[in-house]
Amino acid sequence: MTGRDKILLSRPVRLASANLHSRREPRPCNVCGLVIPVPEDKLDAYRARAESGARFYKEYGCLEIVESWEDFVPDGKQTDFRRAVAARPGEKVVFTWQVWPDRDFFQAAEARMHEGPRMDSSGEPPFDATRLILGCFQPLAAMGRSAR
Repeated sequence: MTGRDKILLSRPVRLASANLHSRREPRPCNVCGLVIPVPEDKLDAYRARAESGARFYKEYGCLEIVESWEDFVPDGKQTDFRRAVAARPGEKVVFTWQVWPDRDFFQAAEARMHEGPRMDSSGEPPFDATRLILGCFQPLAAMGRSAR
């Protein structure tokens, strides 16, 4: 694994200087985001799974993955991250996203990933996968990262 492939949880991201008034459209991409409740004592196991997953998804064309361990997750009045995943005492919330070239590319890659045994044989996750939430999104605006 090279330094570029290493996943670091809670590492600050340095944003490139951005022109917030730019009229350039963001480059087409698809962002898949997950919110996951992970037992606090499973941080190392989660990190190992995240690093392995990043290598795996990169093989299928994923452009970027960010795995973020809870740092500040305030309780909301109606809803919040913790309630969204029914987090229990002793669990931290992980917020992660993957950037793919576009939705069609992602869907084709996902189909190929499930054709082989690796995707479904990666072992028991260090969290309750029935409580994670997942969604894929088309960006409306982007700033701070140089074009790929």
